[in-house]
Amino acid sequence: MPISDLIILIILFFVTSVIGVVTGSNSLITVPVMFQFGIEPKVAVATNMFGLTFMAIGATIPFLRQGAIDKKRVSPLIILTLIGSALGALLVGLISSKTIPIIVSISMIVVTIFTLIKPDAGVAKSEPPAVAGGLFNYSLVIAYILTFILGIYGGLYSGGYVTMLTAAFVAFFGMTFSEAVASTKLINVFSSLIATIIFMWQGLVDYKLGLILAVVMFVGAYIGARVVTKLNDLWLKRIFIATVLILALKTIIDFILK
Repeated sequence: MPISDLIILIILFFVTSVIGVVTGSNSLITVPVMFQFGIEPKVAVATNMFGLTFMAIGATIPFLRQGAIDKKRVSPLIILTLIGSALGALLVGLISSKTIPIIVSISMIVVTIFTLIKPDAGVAKSEPPAVAGGLFNYSLVIAYILTFILGIYGGLYSGGYVTMLTAAFVAFFGMTFSEAVASTKLINVFSSLIATIIFMWQGLVDYKLGLILAVVMFVGAYIGARVVTKLNDLWLKRIFIATVLILALKTIIDFILK
């Protein structure tokens, strides 16, 4: 790869890692750019996932130090994610990725609409609604199902995965944005890691490029997470909505123009 292309990738991956701590959706930008630089699609997805593992670790460290993650609450979600992401990684090459961006974009627009029509969503902490006197918590069941399904998608491609997972935690777990952002970072460590291991086993990771991007993404995410821990939930919500909406519209436009 020409040095000029490598420099562009380094800058792009650093910037998206800093911003992606809040918004997610890094892969919707980074993977298509890797395609443009002539990297074979499967290798691009696998190498990007390799870097995402280190990005997730870098983003998680400040949240763990701050005690912002409820490990007991997140533990069952990690198990579901490991199973789902392993299945997703095994499906790479079997599922066409042509319609994935449009599906993700529509999902992100739905996420944006939800957060706009519910002013307190993600800002004020709330308990998930329950029925039958609390004997059956349908929101909790939906959250677990979505975590598993999104885990499959996270292992398959990852673009928009953390974004939708953050929204799911806000909507169905009653988390604030700061809690959801922190929790999804830890979960993404396991999602990316299990997918990366499978990609490595399949021989799809470009280690030379991957190691460079891993360092860049780790540093970028660590810086981004340090900034996020200083922001309140209202600002996190504003950043999340604005960035997600822009990414969703961009992806739809790109899809239409193809």
